[in-house]
Amino acid sequence: MENSFILAAVALTSALLVWPRLSGSIGWRAMITPLASIIGSGFLVLGPILNASYGKFAPLVLLGLCVVANMFGNAIRYNIAMIALETAQDTPRPRLALKLETLASWMLSFAYVISVTYYLNLLGAFGIRLTPFDTPTNARILTTAVFVVILLIGWTRGFLALERMEQFSVGVKLAIIMGLLVGMAFHFADRAGQDALLLNPPSLSGWPALTLGFGLLITVQGFETSRYLGETYSAPMRIRSMKYAQWLSTLIYVVYILLLAYVFAPGTLDFSETAIIDMMEIVAPILPFLLIIAALSAQFSAAIADTSGAGGLVEELTARRLQPRHAYAVLVGIGLMLTWAADVFQIIAYASRAFALYYGLQAAIAAVTAAKGSDRNLASWWFGILALSGIAIAVFGRAIEGG
Repeated sequence: MENSFILAAVALTSALLVWPRLSGSIGWRAMITPLASIIGSGFLVLGPILNASYGKFAPLVLLGLCVVANMFGNAIRYNIAMIALETAQDTPRPRLALKLETLASWMLSFAYVISVTYYLNLLGAFGIRLTPFDTPTNARILTTAVFVVILLIGWTRGFLALERMEQFSVGVKLAIIMGLLVGMAFHFADRAGQDALLLNPPSLSGWPALTLGFGLLITVQGFETSRYLGETYSAPMRIRSMKYAQWLSTLIYVVYILLLAYVFAPGTLDFSETAIIDMMEIVAPILPFLLIIAALSAQFSAAIADTSGAGGLVEELTARRLQPRHAYAVLVGIGLMLTWAADVFQIIAYASRAFALYYGLQAAIAAVTAAKGSDRNLASWWFGILALSGIAIAVFGRAIEGG
């Protein structure tokens, strides 16, 4: 019966996502890009990490991560509004803001390099998880093979032919996440009915707990994509859709961690980047297979999107002196080095640091811009503090120790 309800939830969500009134809505189309990025890869690894490290406080930690992400999102939304205003009034942007914007674009392109490595290493781990070849070396081999495929496609034909796959994978991912939540709700209710809910003590506290949280910023990243949809959507639409995407993703994440944090005892399962598979196997037999499908489609499409984004940024920043395919080659080279030199948890921490620097630079741009306006006494100081926070997260963020 539980499997039937899970499949029904997946089917109903899929039907809702293709419903013309929703899929044809401009607001929804603007919202789904940041929403899909925010609740993408993080959904696969965040629950087990928080459960193992923070125990009964996991929901509060995740809520804190989402609040921090929303503060950085607010800085980016401010920049979107001010750029639109300056363009409409034909007023020049502050020179320092323009220089910081260039630096932020370079940082984002570098962050994309690490995030693609993160996505494809998760793809490799999940791709072999339910096979007889489930070893770290084989996962890296699969990741390497996918990197080579991406380079060949990007070098010879570009990614236009694969762009529609992203839309399909977004629907698959969101529908499976809804099925996952339904299955977890059944399991939670069953445990509660047996008076068997757990209040696990945290394994970390103090400074180690804080710095691990810094290292998990990548898991709620993705809202910044609204910043770069200006050719498709107006500034008010991008601001509103980013805000709604962050609110909805926060709700989904908090429900997810509430249903997970109080039903699994620490140490009962081997901890790894694919620990969610073992957890969901206990919840319902069908969930591991659905998660594999979601992981493979979502990770590949996300990697394609960020690879294409990195190539486009490098081409723009070098005034077309470097073609995107040259950026693809550099990205794949760095990605392969990281794949064979680090584990997924280390790569997550590296990606978090890179995005924290990018967010810090966006906050600095907002601070410089606000300093030129009438709200400089409040907004400029706040964005400046946020910029310093981004640097602190980048410096002190650390990786979890994998098992």
